[in-house]
Amino acid sequence: MSLQDDLNAVRRNLDELTRKVEQLEQKAARQSPAGSSSPTPPGQGMVSIPDTPYDSAMWTDTDDEGLGARDRRAP
Repeated sequence: MSLQDDLNAVRRNLDELTRKVEQLEQKAARQSPAGSSSPTPPGQGMVSIPDTPYDSAMWTDTDDEGLGARDRRAP
């Protein structure tokens, strides 16, 4: 294939991709119209993580990754 044939193939693929994306956007707009106040399904929302430090008591029986248990020396 020549360079021009390659460019034409890329152009056709890009046009097809653009059409598919537009179809998906239209379909998504029909399924959930803007301004609808439907609740977010469980497990689908954003989860906020507090800035406060974790309770150090949670980590008393854990191993340091790659180093082994806290009361033993690493190899």
